Amino acid sequence: MRTLLAAMDKIGYGNLSGRGRQELRGAAARMEQRLPDLFRRIAQDSEPIDVVNSGEARAVASGNVFTDALAADDPALKPLIRPARTERDLLYFHKSAGGAAYRDYIDHDQRLAATLNSITDQPATRQAARRVLERIFTPAFVQRIADGEFSSIASDVDAAQAVYNLYAIAPAMSAEMPDGRSLPMERYIAPRDAAWFGYLSDAEDFYEKGPGFADSDITYKMADVLLDDFFQQVEAKRDGTSTLGAELRFTHAEEIIPLAALMGLPGSTEAATPDRPYTYEDNTWRGASVAPMAANIQWDVFRKGDTY
Repeated sequence: MRTLLAAMDKIGYGNLSGRGRQELRGAAARMEQRLPDLFRRIAQDSEPIDVVNSGEARAVASGNVFTDALAADDPALKPLIRPARTERDLLYFHKSAGGAAYRDYIDHDQRLAATLNSITDQPATRQAARRVLERIFTPAFVQRIADGEFSSIASDVDAAQAVYNLYAIAPAMSAEMPDGRSLPMERYIAPRDAAWFGYLSDAEDFYEKGPGFADSDITYKMADVLLDDFFQQVEAKRDGTSTLGAELRFTHAEEIIPLAALMGLPGSTEAATPDRPYTYEDNTWRGASVAPMAANIQWDVFRKGDTY
């Protein structure tokens, strides 16, 4: 924990880590390498590259790293990259006015709370929590945690989830570690227990951000504003009313996950019914696939004659 905290202090809590910068540079390089004719024409015709972000520090930094990588790979693009601008309603909609109903769902929906409680409150969770904690503490001390003796932690399950959260964060902080490698968290949490707590985390994101309940679109309806913008930019280019060569948007998992569900992207096609809650066995949704650290949803427009 001290090692991780020191690393976070180095970059600032919530800011872009070295691993994040590496992934963004890689995404920029692959985009340019995959579409060389597009970027050649952008440079030749002096088409602007528009950059939009949510206004949050990590999204702003992500845009800067991405566009710096584009300019480094092709210096002719550098003068075409516009100064970044912020559109919170578009790229932070879960906290904007358009997300009011969604926030009420998160805070007050009884079905959501009951479903997540039923998923977490299983014998498998308590068993996994005991195994995790007993790798670190004596059984007697673990029992004191389970009995609620310590005001800073509610239960043995909460304590084990805290250990899992360190396990999940560590790879993203590898560049800030003294030896450039992620912490050896496998010492403290076995693969089967990490997988179980990973499932619990996925279940929370599935119901709070992803496909959710089959009879409701509350988790992803608010992404309409972003999907509409994709279409508006594409149609303006088709109609000759836009001179942009590219529109680059930088946002967060809270926007990526709903957009993937709204678009029905692979892995985000199946909601859960009340009588069949989300499980790994009968649903392909995985947070690691839908919203990895440097996620990218990209539309490329091709023209053949008058067809786009």
